[in-house]
Amino acid sequence: MADCKHWSRSRTLWVNAIAAGLVALEAGTGMLQPHLPVSLYTAVAVGLPVVNAVLRVMTHQAVRA
Repeated sequence: MADCKHWSRSRTLWVNAIAAGLVALEAGTGMLQPHLPVSLYTAVAVGLPVVNAVLRVMTHQAVRA
């Protein structure tokens, strides 16, 4: 456990938490769609897995609770 980092220091978890929060905000209020181009949704759908993969490759430590 000495090589583990606290979950709050995980960039991967932060990126996914922010994405999930924005999806929840949009689903609950519909506030984001009028201000964003339609192509942004496609870019996020393609980009988020790529960002996750890059962050995972960069990761050298396990995450602990």
